[in-house]
Amino acid sequence: MFPLGSVLFPSLVLPLHVFEPRYRELVRHCLDGEPEFGVALIERGSEVGGGDVRSTVATMARIIEAAELDDGRWVLGTVGTRRVRVHRWLTDDPFPQAEVEDWPDDDMVLDHAEPYAESVTLLRRVLALRTELAEPSAPATVELSDDPALGSFQIAAIGPFGPADQQALLATPGVAARLAALNELLTIEAGFAAQRLDMG
Repeated sequence: MFPLGSVLFPSLVLPLHVFEPRYRELVRHCLDGEPEFGVALIERGSEVGGGDVRSTVATMARIIEAAELDDGRWVLGTVGTRRVRVHRWLTDDPFPQAEVEDWPDDDMVLDHAEPYAESVTLLRRVLALRTELAEPSAPATVELSDDPALGSFQIAAIGPFGPADQQALLATPGVAARLAALNELLTIEAGFAAQRLDMG
């Protein structure tokens, strides 16, 4: 497991610069076997040194590129593959470990096209407003998946949300709940952005 100060979603890319000895060991372990590890949000504490409080919902990351530098550090390209629940955190020796199980969405068979289309529209409005405000954001024309499940994770990653909101979105039980939460957050954000524009 790789606790971080940010949230990884399935289908999203995560570049990593690995310098702590325990995570160098984790990378070697993964490359010698299954090239994946879990990424969990640090809810309290620091990324360096341990002693942190970690989330119990995480995302598995698959290593797609790995380069070891002369001093033993690693530069990785990874991509989120699937969501997992952490049942129990284990020892941090030689690196953080946990017992996990896959946690697929509970409503994949349902039709989510309408609420997903609403989420996409709201996201594009928020991104356009942020561009008008000269605030950093993805372009309003950003390409999103046609699949509502993957697309909802992409919106959660692209939208102007902090780690706590992103973790709550990752931990929703299914696509419908995630889209409903996204639509609420994006509606609020669009309102705030519009007000700031009106105020000049």
